[in-house]
Amino acid sequence: MSLGGGIFLIVVGAILAFALNVNLSWIDLHMVGYICLIAGIIITIIGIILITRRRTSRITRSTTIDPNSGQQVDTTRRDDPNEY
Repeated sequence: MSLGGGIFLIVVGAILAFALNVNLSWIDLHMVGYICLIAGIIITIIGIILITRRRTSRITRSTTIDPNSGQQVDTTRRDDPNEY
């Protein structure tokens, strides 16, 4: 979502800043285009950082012997701090 939104803002900002030649008295479309360009670049960079963020997980393995049957019991537990 953040990558798509950032690219959309970059495209809209480029159109407003460079391709549109309309003069309105109540708004400067070129400035709005530059603002959209900057916001789109920032959102795209944040999106790339969030995507490339490394996921860390911890796997804990333990081996015990069941006192009733005398069999070996292997237990594996995964702790992932990035899961919600």
